[in-house]
Amino acid sequence: MDDVIERLKARLGPAGWTQDPELLAPKLVEWRERWSGHTPLMVVPRDTKEVAEVVAMCAQSGVAITPQGGNTGLVGGQIPQGEILLSTGRLNRVREVDPVDDTMVVEAGVTLAAAHEAALAAGRRFPLSLASEGSATVGGLVSTNAGGTAVLRYGPMRSLVLGLEAVLPDGRIWHGLKRLRKDNTGYDLKQLLIGGEGTLGVVTAATLELFAPFASRAVAIAGVASPAAALELLTLAKERTGEIEAFELMCALGLRLVLAHLPGSRDPLSTPTPWYVLVELAGGRPGGAEADMESLLETAFEKELILDAAVAQSEAQSAAFWALREGQSAAQKQEGPAWKHDVSVPVSRVPEFLETADLRLADAFPGVRIDAFGHVGDGNIHFDVLAPERGDAAAHAERRNEGARLVHDLVASLGGSISAEHGLGVMKTAEARRYKDATEVAALEAIRRALDPLRIMNPRVLF
Repeated sequence: MDDVIERLKARLGPAGWTQDPELLAPKLVEWRERWSGHTPLMVVPRDTKEVAEVVAMCAQSGVAITPQGGNTGLVGGQIPQGEILLSTGRLNRVREVDPVDDTMVVEAGVTLAAAHEAALAAGRRFPLSLASEGSATVGGLVSTNAGGTAVLRYGPMRSLVLGLEAVLPDGRIWHGLKRLRKDNTGYDLKQLLIGGEGTLGVVTAATLELFAPFASRAVAIAGVASPAAALELLTLAKERTGEIEAFELMCALGLRLVLAHLPGSRDPLSTPTPWYVLVELAGGRPGGAEADMESLLETAFEKELILDAAVAQSEAQSAAFWALREGQSAAQKQEGPAWKHDVSVPVSRVPEFLETADLRLADAFPGVRIDAFGHVGDGNIHFDVLAPERGDAAAHAERRNEGARLVHDLVASLGGSISAEHGLGVMKTAEARRYKDATEVAALEAIRRALDPLRIMNPRVLF
């Protein structure tokens, strides 16, 4: 290790590495402070060639690497435990934006917010959206197959990546930055790297698909009596409009926490309701989304699917509505430790999941508070369990695994997944074996052995 560290320092120069505890500190703690780690050296290569040289040096000596983007991951996969930490922070160039091909080539360290800005500057739009866009980076989004709020319409990151450039575990560079929608020439290597959490290589750049800007947009929050009513509203929205950009569900507790902990927040409805749905419609016809939203809500009232509703009258009000949804995790953090579950079930079974999980947890852990919210349009629910009010936070944290088993067993019984968009990381890697098909696990292990026989890339994560 010492020899490799000295050679890395010499190759990268003073700007390409650090051992400064103050600079390392924010890189070694996960956002929720559940995981912390340590590293003998953080390398910050400036281009793909330097990434390749770093990986090759480590591979030759059998030294493990943990890649890290914006450190916004929530399952601990980006936090090193003694490995070399490879930060993509200096790979921050937007290489090309092509409005004719509707593509953009960006490096791994470009933040999602910067990618949005680059697309808009060319009269185009990159649709992936999530709350941490100011710090989440493209490389991390690719490596975790990030989802966000627009999956219902555009799919996750896997659906938005046309090509990749990556350094494989032996240090070879794969030049795969294609901009094709069709390429039927065998195995698709990029799809192995997308969602691979850095285990099959370091993503250094990506070709992303772009879309035309909207001519109209409408955002509303509706109060509903139950998740079943929310699902009926979703079905109605699909029937009445093909322009659903997002369809998000929040429970009353989650909204109350946002109102209590995030300054400037306010309930857009005159009377509190058990559940809230945030709906965004967007389309190419001027005024079309606004008209569709009015028609949708009018019909929903007639069918008694919604109890109350408010439509944003300005961009500022739209942003305020979205802040209620995107502030869920930050507000919840103020309440102490929570059992976090990022799960998905078939959309049709979301109400069943929420009702059954609520009952089972109330029976097993009396007094716990359920904060459920998420992307009900694609079946992804963030089902978080907070300690009872004035309860023992430490004792609650200690029962996390017991609660997760109960939730995940239910998810599996409904044909769902224990990780919808955050990945497995160190949090769920071992547990995933309980639910994965043995044949699938064997195939995944074989792929990893073929590409990374020394298991030096993010060694504690995945199969």
